[in-house]
Amino acid sequence: MHPKEFKKVKNNTGRFTHLSLANSELFIGIDFTSHKRVNEIIKTHKSYVLFPSDDAHDLSVSPLRKEEFPLAIFLIDSTWACTKSIFRHSRNLQSLPHLSFSTQRTSKYEIKEQPHSHCLSTIESTQIVLELLVHYGLERIESEKITKFLLPFEKMVKYQKAVIENPRSHAVRFRQNVKEVSPKR
Repeated sequence: MHPKEFKKVKNNTGRFTHLSLANSELFIGIDFTSHKRVNEIIKTHKSYVLFPSDDAHDLSVSPLRKEEFPLAIFLIDSTWACTKSIFRHSRNLQSLPHLSFSTQRTSKYEIKEQPHSHCLSTIESTQIVLELLVHYGLERIESEKITKFLLPFEKMVKYQKAVIENPRSHAVRFRQNVKEVSPKR
């Protein structure tokens, strides 16, 4: 996750994705080239990065080969501009094979404008990848869990739309704790 994304909001789709996947790890930064844990995962897993490119393996068209190593898929969570920055700086992620998928779905992230109609949020993309991995027998996840995977995201969007429609009723109220300082004489 890009640091700007991490600082921006605590309820972003990358965080929801991480909290929804028991075996996921969240790393914050821009250049992961020398990141000890990321490099450890790359060495011990058949690793991919979910990143659209001309040479990406399209999971919608064909499955991944079953490997003797466990599968790891790196998701870059940020705006598209910051995602490109992470990808440009992280030589280890650049060297990984790319994964992509094709879909007719459009983003349910109604309060955020996507750069293109085919762009999805991190959690929406993850749901599609999980569906495809289950379809090909590379993952075993109960269909109910996949169906409910977007529930936190959908609730967040619903709440954010309600705040936009009626900001005063949803405003966070707090009392500032400020000490009064008497002027020096």
